[in-house]
Amino acid sequence: MNYRHHFHAGNFADVLKHAVLVRLARVLQRKPGGLLLLDTHAGRGSYDLAAAAQGSSLARAPEWPGGIGRLWARGDLPESVTEYMGLVREFDSQRRGGAGSGPPILAENETNNTDTAPQFYPGSPWLLRAVARSQDRVALCELQAGEYAALQAEFQFSPRVSVQQLDGYLALRAMLPPPERRALVLIDPPFESPDEFARIAQGLADGLRRLPGGTFVVWFPLTERAGVAEFDREGGLRRMVNLPPTLVAHLVVNPVAPKLKGCGLLIVNPPWQFDRELLSLAEWLAGILAQSPGGGAELRWLVPET
Repeated sequence: MNYRHHFHAGNFADVLKHAVLVRLARVLQRKPGGLLLLDTHAGRGSYDLAAAAQGSSLARAPEWPGGIGRLWARGDLPESVTEYMGLVREFDSQRRGGAGSGPPILAENETNNTDTAPQFYPGSPWLLRAVARSQDRVALCELQAGEYAALQAEFQFSPRVSVQQLDGYLALRAMLPPPERRALVLIDPPFESPDEFARIAQGLADGLRRLPGGTFVVWFPLTERAGVAEFDREGGLRRMVNLPPTLVAHLVVNPVAPKLKGCGLLIVNPPWQFDRELLSLAEWLAGILAQSPGGGAELRWLVPET
C-alpha cells in the first residue's frame, strides 16, 4: 500500500481513527488512576496540509477535503465528534498564530472558503497529548529517522511526553506493562511491509501477555491486498492471537475504488458498551464521508464481551 501518512493527513481514515481515539481516551479516563497513552507508529506528529499535498517529487490532489474538510464547517456535529473537532480547530488556530478555539463553525447550508478551511492538522501524538491528564503519560515511538526528528522537535518542551526512535512492535514489549497498570495503545503502521498483518498479530500477542487488560486500537486499510480480508475474520487474527473481547469497525467510503476502499479499526478490550457509541459514530461518518454509493459502516464483535 505504501501508506506514507504525510500525503494522507486529515483524510477520511484519520477522521475515523482520531475521533475514536479521543472518545476511547475520555471513556477510560472516567477512572481516576493514571493511564499510559502509547502511540507505536507516531509519524511526525503534525501536518501542514498544503505541504501534505506534495508528493515525493510531484504535486498530488490533497485528501483532506474528503476527510476533515467535510466536517470543518458543519454545525450538526454529534457529541462523539465534538471534542475531536474542537481539538483539531484549536491546533489549526494555534499553528496559524491565532487565538481562541479556531475558525467559526458555519451553519450547515453555508459555503466553506479558504478562511474557514483547515491549514494544519494534528496527528495522533498531538491529540493524545491534548487529552492527557496530569496523572497520564504519553509515549511516542517512531523508527524512520526523518519522521522521528520532526516528532522529537514537536515535543521537546512537552512534560510527560516521551519520544523514542524505536520499532513500534518492540515498544509493545519494552513499554508494557506500565507503572500505571493501564494503557491505551494505538498501533497504526504504514503498511509498507508485506508481512505487516503478521507483525500486528505478533505485537498484539506480545502486548496482551504483558498487559492483558490493556486497550489496543489497530488501524488497517480495506484494500484488495492479500491478507486484509482475513485479518479480522474468524480464521485470521484469532488463529494467531488469544484475544479477549474485541470489536471490529469498518468504514467503507468507496466500494468501487481500485485501491483503498475504506479503513477498519480493531479494538481489543474496549470499554463496556463502547460498541454502541462506536456504531453511531461510524454510521454518522459514513454518511458524511462517502465518496460513492454503496459505502457505509459495519460493526461486529470478533470476540464478544461477556
